Amino acid sequence: MGKLVISCAVLAAGSASAEPQYDPGASDTEIRIGNIMPYSGPASAFGIIGKTMSAYFRMINDKGGINGRKINFISYDDAYNPSRAVEQARRLVEDDEVLAIFAPFGTVSNAAIQKYMNNRHVPQLFAITGASRSADPEHIPWTIGWQPSYRTEARIYADYILKHHPGASIGILHQNDDFGRDYLLGLKDVFQDKYAQMVVASLPYEVSVPTIESQIVAIKTAAPDIFIDVATPKFAAQAIRKLAELDWHPVHIVTNISVSVGAVLKPAGLDNAKGILSAGYQMDVTDPQWDSHPGMQHFRAFMAKYYPEADRSESGPLVAFNMSSALVEVIRRCGDDLTHERIMRVATDLDLDIEGYIPGIRIKTSPTDFHPIEQLQMMRFTGERWEWFGPLLDGRADQTAPSSD
Repeated sequence: MGKLVISCAVLAAGSASAEPQYDPGASDTEIRIGNIMPYSGPASAFGIIGKTMSAYFRMINDKGGINGRKINFISYDDAYNPSRAVEQARRLVEDDEVLAIFAPFGTVSNAAIQKYMNNRHVPQLFAITGASRSADPEHIPWTIGWQPSYRTEARIYADYILKHHPGASIGILHQNDDFGRDYLLGLKDVFQDKYAQMVVASLPYEVSVPTIESQIVAIKTAAPDIFIDVATPKFAAQAIRKLAELDWHPVHIVTNISVSVGAVLKPAGLDNAKGILSAGYQMDVTDPQWDSHPGMQHFRAFMAKYYPEADRSESGPLVAFNMSSALVEVIRRCGDDLTHERIMRVATDLDLDIEGYIPGIRIKTSPTDFHPIEQLQMMRFTGERWEWFGPLLDGRADQTAPSSD
């Protein structure tokens, strides 16, 4: 497969059947795509993803659409509230009659709408969550995630710790839902019997609380050598600031969803964030090493024309750009068979590159593998940008391997 690029070629007519096949949400002229995003509430920092997607599909429509059809992108706010997410999913499916709900955001929201979407046989396509429950083709065949699973990411951190910090003690802050629990499971997969000995403090937090400072103080009291911060951007920024305030300097690992320089590290203080570790698969928009890369150039040209007011240091827009390009490719390959079933068949038979991901990352799916991305690379924040180190790592349970520095 060739590299997926943003060009008129992407919009060229796909193979067409003799008679177009349409489910609700598609016609000869239009494709309605739904989306659920936290434009307000505790995860509102991610709202920029939905705004960029809207801009992206304006670009696609300006170029003639996909196979001659314009995209009608309908995005609603759920405020990172699961009951609100269900309301918005019903609204999109029953009132707006979308062909699919694309990139609904968040573990709690995706878990909440999962049963409804599968009962209705409407694709819950490329859900923005790494929860294991979003990749279960046997039981939820109409739901497929996008990013590496949280459990996969946690295994990579655990491998890194065993190689570079053997015998170290660990403190963990984790969100009290599937997002946090999957990270704990990934650590246990690797540490196994050592987990209870290594983890000296593990405290949950509720997404509804205003601050996690008391948890940070309690974890510091246990004096762990390593602090694993399993938090969304608002709380990750709070944790970074609190560690600096306490003059506490453990090895600090943050989850990949909270690595945005603009949304997390700047609010926390770039100096405070220096030395933090994470793992990633997407180019860092603040890193000059990617300035001459065609994918980054295409992304920046798009942003300059369609979303110039966005913060150039935020990673969310590139998330949206990459995911939206994948959706365009899926729809292009559907040709004139724009049915729920065809969307899922194409989405679960992919093998392609995405422009804005680091070299070596491939999108691969199959009817039995609903994990599009399963590789990451370790990275360290220099105080200005993320610096990559070590090889690409595969965190699947049967393919874990220690990283090298």
